[in-house]
Amino acid sequence: MQFTTLFLAAISALSVSAKPSWMGDQVTVKEEYKVPGDNPLYFCGDPADDILKIEKVDLSPNPPKPGEKLTIKATGDFKEEVGEGFKMHLQVKYGLITLINQQADGCETIGKADLECPLDKGEMKLTKDVDLPREIPPGSYTVLADVYTEEGDKITCLTAKIAFHRTGAGEGSSKSGGNVKIGKPRFQMSGPLADMVQERLRQRNEL
Repeated sequence: MQFTTLFLAAISALSVSAKPSWMGDQVTVKEEYKVPGDNPLYFCGDPADDILKIEKVDLSPNPPKPGEKLTIKATGDFKEEVGEGFKMHLQVKYGLITLINQQADGCETIGKADLECPLDKGEMKLTKDVDLPREIPPGSYTVLADVYTEEGDKITCLTAKIAFHRTGAGEGSSKSGGNVKIGKPRFQMSGPLADMVQERLRQRNEL
């Protein structure tokens, strides 16, 4: 879970909802809620009243690629200080399979991004490098980071959909003169994230 933890920790440093949005209706992505910058992020809803105004988030590369370094650069502005006690609801889905659905302590989470509480009122800048493992199973991941104060006041809520492709997918297809066989993709999984995906698939098959 190194990729998920570090990615969310870095994003959460600038994602720090009255009632948390994940307790209500399912998040609907709207183009007008796109987070500024080169990224796959969207606000869960209208961010006008959020404590945090996110100005820009850039990911390099975008989309992230397994086995490569991901650089996250973000800027924002806090309308007020965010102290200890704030919470983050983290949700990560692999297709329709829920890998993570939990509430985390905000101060502990941003510690993974080399930040600490309290988060002062005013401008904040963040730069974080994450080394992505090659073993990330290919597929579509949906990430939700909903962060709110101890009193339940909305700070912001972000969601993103990221697709990872198989290493070498499509290589040589344009040069090959033979017939192309299309079948069920095959890949080898390894690492904690792969183990979790395989376990969720096994549980679904047993239902």
